[in-house]
Amino acid sequence: MTFLPERLVSLRNTIGINKAEAARQLNMSAMGYGRYESGEREPSYQTVSFIAQTFHCSTDYLYGLSDSMEPSTITVSASEEPDLFLLIETIKKDNGDLLNRMLAYAERLNPNK
Repeated sequence: MTFLPERLVSLRNTIGINKAEAARQLNMSAMGYGRYESGEREPSYQTVSFIAQTFHCSTDYLYGLSDSMEPSTITVSASEEPDLFLLIETIKKDNGDLLNRMLAYAERLNPNK
């Protein structure tokens, strides 16, 4: 897979931030970030994954495997979202009844359905 720098530029522009702010949010130097955007340097898969997670897009988009920026997975951290993490863990251990009840409730809460 080859990283597409123009996709990173497009993502940053869609979010509406400048290069310095993107670098700050990714906790990297502006120069290092700029090298990714210019194609002077290709980020590791771990870095691409971090960029995708930070900016809520898919790694497939950044690699040109998909034209959709929307992520296909969501990572839930026990330290950042303990209640949501506990809920997911509880549902995973259940026999399925809890999941069905939660999905039915979520459908009722969704105004778009």
